[in-house]
Amino acid sequence: MRAVDTNLLVRLLVRDDARQLDAAEKFIDKGAWVSQLVLAETLWVLDAVYARTPQQIALAVERLLTHTQLSLQDAEVVEAALRQFRARPALGFSDCLVLESARKAGHLPLGTFDRQLAKLDGAQRLA
Repeated sequence: MRAVDTNLLVRLLVRDDARQLDAAEKFIDKGAWVSQLVLAETLWVLDAVYARTPQQIALAVERLLTHTQLSLQDAEVVEAALRQFRARPALGFSDCLVLESARKAGHLPLGTFDRQLAKLDGAQRLA
């Protein structure tokens, strides 16, 4: 299966360049894989460059999870991170993804200095 990078995934979500969107859609036509790193970078771009709200970012993740041609790395981890993010959107999706990845790997608690992240089950705030 093919894989996609961040700028291709951004084009699919933002749809702001018709030529690149067409090329991206043709590339994923027979299926493509999205790594968690590409997902995290893409969501950062949506926030930092395109000023998307947490609700819009959550919707983008949902669209990617249900996309018929895209397969997300550890989709169940992404789904769990999405649930955490929707409950606490101030955290940022990547924080939720890091926590849920650690949970799946069996490496809890997740040490953090982030007060908000530390409120989640599985995270431990360090003093």
